[in-house]
Amino acid sequence: MTDTYEPTFPMGGPNTAYAENFVGQSFLTMLTTADGDGVTVGNVTFEPGCRNNWHIHHASSGGGQILLCTDGSGWYQAEGEKPVSMAPGSVVSIPAGVKHWHGAKADSWFTHLAIEVPGEETRNEWLEPVTDEHYSTLA
Repeated sequence: MTDTYEPTFPMGGPNTAYAENFVGQSFLTMLTTADGDGVTVGNVTFEPGCRNNWHIHHASSGGGQILLCTDGSGWYQAEGEKPVSMAPGSVVSIPAGVKHWHGAKADSWFTHLAIEVPGEETRNEWLEPVTDEHYSTLA
């Protein structure tokens, strides 16, 4: 399955801990964790067509997420906005409180670094899946 796709950073194993929040298979390896005042950075790889559910990064101050595309091709979309095509070198900064999703294009693997922006009282709220009907309209 992944024999021909070799992302820049280690791909890690199947993302079983968050599988219920994804359509399709994703892979996760943590590059850093937030010990004390540190920053959490995860390397997330999506198989073609895989995407995460709509979700919101909440915080009472600060918070949010930064996505840095390292390999492949994918999508990012904030609720009510047009989807953004992501390719290696693309950066998306997502403020706390913004409902959004991200994932691979239908015909490409996609890998991004997910950087959790430090903040107060941070938490993720996982919501509904991105429907096949919505996803199939992306070009």
